[in-house]
Amino acid sequence: MKYVIDIHEAVARNPIYRMAEPVDFQLMEGEQLAIVGDNGAGKSMLIDLITGAHPILDDGRGSYLRYDFSPRASKMAYDNIKYITFQDAYDGTEGYYFYQIRYNHTEWDDSQQLFLLSSGELRKYQLKKALEGNPRVLILDNPFIGLDVDARQYLADTLKELTQKTDLQLIIVLSKTDDMPEVITHVVEVKDRRVGKKLKKEDWKCLAVPPQVLPTEMEQAILCLPYEDEATAAIEPGTQQVVDFRKVTIQYGERVILNALDWTVMNGERWALTGPNGSGKSTLLSLVCADNPQAYANDIVLFGRKRGSGESIWDIKRHIGYVSPEMHRAFLRDYPAIDVVASGLHDTVGLYRRPKPEDVDICMFWMDVFGVGQYRDTSMLKLSSGEQRLVLLARAFVKDPSLIILDEPLHGLDLMNRRRVKDVIETFCRRRNKTLIMVTHYQEEFPKCIEKTKTLKSEK
Repeated sequence: MKYVIDIHEAVARNPIYRMAEPVDFQLMEGEQLAIVGDNGAGKSMLIDLITGAHPILDDGRGSYLRYDFSPRASKMAYDNIKYITFQDAYDGTEGYYFYQIRYNHTEWDDSQQLFLLSSGELRKYQLKKALEGNPRVLILDNPFIGLDVDARQYLADTLKELTQKTDLQLIIVLSKTDDMPEVITHVVEVKDRRVGKKLKKEDWKCLAVPPQVLPTEMEQAILCLPYEDEATAAIEPGTQQVVDFRKVTIQYGERVILNALDWTVMNGERWALTGPNGSGKSTLLSLVCADNPQAYANDIVLFGRKRGSGESIWDIKRHIGYVSPEMHRAFLRDYPAIDVVASGLHDTVGLYRRPKPEDVDICMFWMDVFGVGQYRDTSMLKLSSGEQRLVLLARAFVKDPSLIILDEPLHGLDLMNRRRVKDVIETFCRRRNKTLIMVTHYQEEFPKCIEKTKTLKSEK
């Protein structure tokens, strides 16, 4: 059996991107590989070595990176390896990124049409585009997150069929290791920036997750926090409207996203928002968060005030803690993690300032709760995507919001951190009058405190 990718004693030339020890790695012909490991373990660094994105140091020890893409005519990695991170398809040549949808056009060109796609639909678009290049090796970073049940099964079936009918080989990076598709034949685990031995899938064992990960002392500390808004906390649960949509319709050109939607959320309720990719979940949340200008053309009441009655978006946002895949892309900037968390106190995106001395303690409290306190002064760009997501979760909770909105909050998290975040959500919702709206395509990710469900249907 011949190798397709062969790495021996490799060390990245740039010290910032070096693993803890030299890397040995092989992808043999016919293998379909999963790379697994905790958040921050070094999975992305390994991929960057595999693709040549991080050049190898020539230190005279015989280090090398070799490819054999035969019988392909091109021997270039660029032509034979396609890497999809799925972080975002809005930037670069695919259009321009803006935080939430702020357009109400009636005509769209091809790049603008991407704004109408949900994050799940964008993932399908990226995959289709990559496959059109007929790669020899396709590397997918957490390809199943953000996809509904049917789309996940379709993707798994498609990948299996492609590997059976063509010479395509897969390297799939997985944080949620119980998403392991049937097509995978071998597993490589990365831990503490060390690349483990390649194992057959049947010989690799998934990590067992305990029923609770959040330490008891942190659980108690959350429950004992003083309330940012004592008056709101003291209101009897279920007596005030937090969200009230009356026949809300959102339409871009000829495409109807939401059609005559009625929905009321009362204070202290905990909702699951579900529906297939493209059904309008993110659009609905943009209305709640005051980020969609079409709110003014609809009958919407937020926190007891009708949109367009003189309230500012900041009057609304001060009640809300929010995290989403789109927000994740907006915060990929070279700023210390604690500055990103502190921006949640003032609802700013893209405008950062060092936290005031009196704000540092509460920022650090929530960073410690989510297990990222050690990264307070680390640039967001130097954190793994999972660590970035934990920082953004700390940002969502930092101002003790009365309404917490979590759109796919467990994206990119390993199994232990998924359990930790669920523990935090469940604990936070035990406090007085906390309202929750959560979106996920995995039923098992909903916390135990969820009591009501709103399901959207695609209007396509």
